[in-house]
Amino acid sequence: MKTNKNLISYLLIFLLLPFIGYSQTVKTYPTHWWAGMKWNKLQVMVHGEKIAEQFPMIKMGPGGMKLATGVRLMKINRVENPNYLFLDLSIDATAKPGKFKFPFLKNTDIQYELKPRRKGNGTLFAQGVTGKDFIYLILPDRFSNGDPSNDQVPGMRDQTLNRDTVFNRHGGDLKGIQNHLDYVKDLGVTALWLNPVIENDRPDRTEHGYAFTDHYTIDRRLGGEKAYKDLIDATHAKGMKMVQDAVYNHVDANHLTILDMPMKNWVHNWDTYTNTTYKDQVAFDPYASNIDKKKLVDGWFTKQMPDLDQNNPFVANFLIQHALWTVEEFGIDGWRIDTYAYNDLNFMNRCNKALTDEYPAITLFGETWFHGVPNQAYFVQNNLSLPFKSNLPAATDFQTLWGIQDAMTRDFGWTEGANKLYSNLAQDFLYKDPTRNVLFLDNHDVARFYSVVNEDINKYKSSLSWLFTCRGIPQLYYTSEFATPGTTSPNDGYVRLDFPGGWAGDKVNKFEENGRTGKDKEIYEHVKALANFRKTSSALTTGKMMQFVPVDGVYVYFRYDGKQTVMVVMNTAKTEKTVSIKDYAERTDGFTIFTNVVTKEKGPFMDFSLGSYQTVVLELSK
Repeated sequence: MKTNKNLISYLLIFLLLPFIGYSQTVKTYPTHWWAGMKWNKLQVMVHGEKIAEQFPMIKMGPGGMKLATGVRLMKINRVENPNYLFLDLSIDATAKPGKFKFPFLKNTDIQYELKPRRKGNGTLFAQGVTGKDFIYLILPDRFSNGDPSNDQVPGMRDQTLNRDTVFNRHGGDLKGIQNHLDYVKDLGVTALWLNPVIENDRPDRTEHGYAFTDHYTIDRRLGGEKAYKDLIDATHAKGMKMVQDAVYNHVDANHLTILDMPMKNWVHNWDTYTNTTYKDQVAFDPYASNIDKKKLVDGWFTKQMPDLDQNNPFVANFLIQHALWTVEEFGIDGWRIDTYAYNDLNFMNRCNKALTDEYPAITLFGETWFHGVPNQAYFVQNNLSLPFKSNLPAATDFQTLWGIQDAMTRDFGWTEGANKLYSNLAQDFLYKDPTRNVLFLDNHDVARFYSVVNEDINKYKSSLSWLFTCRGIPQLYYTSEFATPGTTSPNDGYVRLDFPGGWAGDKVNKFEENGRTGKDKEIYEHVKALANFRKTSSALTTGKMMQFVPVDGVYVYFRYDGKQTVMVVMNTAKTEKTVSIKDYAERTDGFTIFTNVVTKEKGPFMDFSLGSYQTVVLELSK
């Protein structure tokens, strides 16, 4: 009889559970929003155990349901998985900062907050990067360890910490970057671009950051949200800007929305695993098959990185709102977009527009790892007459990288060597504004350029001279201001080695002059001289460009405006060459004095000789 009473009690508790107040973990994405945003039709994703059962079946009228002054609930979207709801909110101009609840919920307490907007409303942040800037790219895990207490975080899947292998985490963090802001500013840097700082809670290879597991969490091994805000505030206080790395195309297999998927078409589904082809050509090929087009965009980047279906409106809103949220929450100035061509391009136009509508000065540039100037131009704002028109302002300019690489590694020919660089730049007419493209010699995915040129210091310094004087925005990868080798064979981790001196106890400290080799010092001083000259050079930052057809391996171009003329002469031949200034009279007439920008040597401007693979940057005066 006693057993029967217990059984009845358990049954009663089970039946009454939906009506008994209890707490559960419920999360909202975005975690909060702001009053006064242009994006005022907000879709909040709510996640919790069977959260849909906590919401009554309410049919909204045309005006929705008032939640607070200026805030109305317009629709409750139920999806396949009852652990999710998507709430459509309307936030008008009368909405004020504050918290509000969903009053009809009996058993779950969900508060949502509208915050006051960040000071400046996009004028003190979201400044954008321009031709006046010099970007320094940092892989946080490999730069400097400022807080050893966060090297390993209990509960996270990757517990490795081993600097003796490139496959494990090394412990670099955001505090380590903040500790060295004076170093990068002294080098001439005006903007930092960090490889992703968002949580990557996956079992291995988490150092690169490109496999998100929670969009709204800054990786705790890097220091978390507070460390990121502290770093950005400190960066702005020193007059520098912050560029964040965006990944829209994919997430990690351990992302919340993959482990507990809201709906089947949250990702692109295939009968059998299908990888993207990485063939950018099919996006614009007039003869492309539909299956090739689908594989490019809908194929997965890797088996561990599910491909998001950006044609799903819930996915699109999730990604766009996260981008806006990030800029406002942290004060981001620019946005580098990963794997641009593999995204749905119409979605990308929507996302780009949302960002530039909210923050008109913000810079967006996309990764365009292609071969061919027309290929690259297709994905940015261009002068092409095609059905699809991209609104992406700029690209990471792989085409000029291939050009300078050819100039430094291949013999001069009709289309090879320096002619490759000349020819690629001659196709700038395809872009709306080529000066917004980001120039670089190397990054976290390609070989260190010092190794590309077989550690030839003349070739490397010539390449750096080009980087800081060509049209566009120069970007330097951390430690490329030294004689830093590294190739992607056998593994890309070898181009992601630690900054010497970034860890307590390092035997070599290249943050300090006495820790650098002779070649390190020569390259460092070369970079520093060019970068700091560029800061105040109107010709290099906002001026026009004129290039001359290369002759016998000698490539000459000018940057100029009404105030200043800078002449760049690059000898890519294997022998010394004489440069006759009358050959460039169109730009040299009237000038009688030169100043070497790097060495500060000054003298009469006349014909001169230049050694093999040497480059000079000359400021001309009358």
